[in-house]
Amino acid sequence: MAQSTTAPKSVAAPALVALVVGLFFLWGGATSLNDVLIPKLKALFSLSYAEVMLTQFAFFMAYLFVSIPAGTLVARVGYLKGLVAGLVLMAAGALLFWPAANSGVYWPLLVALFVLAGGITILQVAANPLIAGLGSPESASSRLTFAQAFNALGTTVWPYIGAQLLLGTAAAIDPATVPPEQLPALRAEEGAIIGNIYLGIAIVLLAVAAVFWSQRNAVPNEKAEEYGFWDSVSLLKRPRVLFGVVGIFMYVGAEVSIGSVLVSYLEQPSVLAVDARTAGELLSLYWGGAMVGRFAGAYLLRIVAPGLLLAVFACGSAALVLISIATTGMISGWTLIGVGLFNSIMFPTIFSLGLDGLGKKTPEGSGLLCMAIVGGAIIPVLTGALADATTLATALIVPVICYGIIAAFGLYARTHTAT
Repeated sequence: MAQSTTAPKSVAAPALVALVVGLFFLWGGATSLNDVLIPKLKALFSLSYAEVMLTQFAFFMAYLFVSIPAGTLVARVGYLKGLVAGLVLMAAGALLFWPAANSGVYWPLLVALFVLAGGITILQVAANPLIAGLGSPESASSRLTFAQAFNALGTTVWPYIGAQLLLGTAAAIDPATVPPEQLPALRAEEGAIIGNIYLGIAIVLLAVAAVFWSQRNAVPNEKAEEYGFWDSVSLLKRPRVLFGVVGIFMYVGAEVSIGSVLVSYLEQPSVLAVDARTAGELLSLYWGGAMVGRFAGAYLLRIVAPGLLLAVFACGSAALVLISIATTGMISGWTLIGVGLFNSIMFPTIFSLGLDGLGKKTPEGSGLLCMAIVGGAIIPVLTGALADATTLATALIVPVICYGIIAAFGLYARTHTAT
């Protein structure tokens, strides 16, 4: 059994708020590196689209297994100590990349990704309600959207840097032309690049964890009644929470699916016909659109009902994907990149709407919503399997369906008050 806590009712020191917002930047960047890692691993291990999507499967499955225990942990030790635990676990996963990448085998990398994502899951469970609770409930969506803008800043900057470091040699990795006896050496050489990058990430994460440990008592915890695992799951009986869980599942699945195939999609002769490195750089614009949209959305959510704005943006994303599917060349490529702009407000808005009215059950609700991020494991694999069976363009119908469901949640939240 554990005890529940609510989000803090008083605004913390500006320096502490800035530190928490900085975490959004860190885990956004670490997550978006997967999109650059995918084409690298696909070439390095001669994988199909479905097989290489196991990187996202391993990463986002952590949300399914870790989210509810993370909610219990955060409720017991508090938000800031929970953040420290998340950073340390995240660093452990990054450290695992060094032996995994140097093994020359695919599956150890999946293990490292799972551990890394477990740490990010704890950060999500603690940081999202923490930021949402630092002010009035009416502005929670706006406040969380602003913090998520820095998450998008990380997803914009890191893929560009990752493209330089990881994809600069992608053109040289062609298993069809490399003699079989040379493949182990090639994989070891390229694996060393991957391992060294994540070793650097681990060092940064441990340094940040030390800073948060020094601030661990800056936000007092408000204890409430005890609860257990099934008490958390029982929150799914509330329609708004259940719909919010489905919405997060669909959103993350759609966003990750598009990000995962975007490099390969833009490389196609029928789209932009660019090389892997250039496509990886353009991927930053997809995430950059989310960053711009979140800064703008933080303002829009103060003047437009969150549910209504969510529905409008979801319809915008679906429309752009459909245009990309139906066209070729510049239009096809740039409309898919533009989806990032409309993705912008979705996660923070769904998250805050799903938590609305939970009060002292907020940590448990946060755990459930973060568990739904497992959509990033399942939907990309379905998208990859459909791409293998048909084409990349046809496979994009999967995200379109997801956006339709998100629009429905927005309209539901607009017309149904939280209970």
